[in-house]
Amino acid sequence: MGASAVDEIVRVALVEDMDVVVEGVRAWIAADPRQRAVLVADGSSIEAVLAGSGRDADVVVLDLELGGPENGGKLVTDQISGLCDADYRVVVFSVHVEPLIVAAVLKAGASAFLDKRAERRHFVDTVVAVARDLPFVTPSMAGGMLHTGAPADGKRQALDAVKLSERERQALQYWFQGLDHASIAFRLTKSDGKPISAGTVRQYIGRARAKFAAAGRPCRSQFALLARCIELGLIRPEEIEDYRPGDYS
Repeated sequence: MGASAVDEIVRVALVEDMDVVVEGVRAWIAADPRQRAVLVADGSSIEAVLAGSGRDADVVVLDLELGGPENGGKLVTDQISGLCDADYRVVVFSVHVEPLIVAAVLKAGASAFLDKRAERRHFVDTVVAVARDLPFVTPSMAGGMLHTGAPADGKRQALDAVKLSERERQALQYWFQGLDHASIAFRLTKSDGKPISAGTVRQYIGRARAKFAAAGRPCRSQFALLARCIELGLIRPEEIEDYRPGDYS
């Protein structure tokens, strides 16, 4: 496991309780002509997968509904932030593609969302892009990101649709205040009270940049990113010392 961008073969851990899906994922990865990824672990629970070789995965592919309808059909959206805090990049792979669910998954910190029924051909491309911290928007993600009720007006609507997870927002806030990654990590603790890693902080900031790039408005400097965040109300000016409004590109 590591939060730095992956340049080598991407190690994938799959949390999925349907054998047919596991075999499908295995086949899609094996069929990739560039052999960019490898499935290192699979299992029907997050705990089981991460207890073994999955602990070293670059990307965790997560089914939202583990155990099936017979167990109440409870979604595991609330476990995504914990995985992210543990330095894992998360790709959700689910049949639950309602815009509000997709938006909740992305807000919780998932790097990407794939529809099991329609986006299998995007699977390897998405996983590799996520591992390399590259912007990548699947059709179901676009639907979730644009579920804002705003009028359709091209780039402005796309920009308004940028949603940051609370961890991404907190990491940016501290970063804009001048803290380095290690100092930010010390302030962002996990559920057990221990600090996250500096690598995870880099991942949060990188994911925020990727979301703006995917919306067609890449922010090439820290100050440009700050201006965009304040423009959209993601960061309040009073949260950042010495901020001065202006037209920054």
